[in-house]
Amino acid sequence: MNLTDRARNLVTDTDARLKQRLGRITFRAWRRGFREADLVLGPFVDQVGPSLDEGELDCLEFLLAEDDDHRLYAWIIGTEPTPAEHDTAVMTKLRTFMRDHVAAAVAEGAG
Repeated sequence: MNLTDRARNLVTDTDARLKQRLGRITFRAWRRGFREADLVLGPFVDQVGPSLDEGELDCLEFLLAEDDDHRLYAWIIGTEPTPAEHDTAVMTKLRTFMRDHVAAAVAEGAG
């Protein structure tokens, strides 16, 4: 196998691992157990997840590991202070998405 083939295989393997990782993250985002969190986290991962880099995906997975969905949602909407370990660029993107997502839903007649 030449260098080009090895590089192509490495890219293919990396893409497959990333798709698998995003699949796991998507499952966790849509099945939180608290509908309001599902309706923010699920679409966020669907729409923004593929553009996140490895470090941001790490932050997102760490955030999704939180057990208390009500607190997690409160951090997203800003009704409770976000702990320092979760006050990341991903949380900023999530809050921006939340504002845009809700504004779009309201504009379409939801709520």
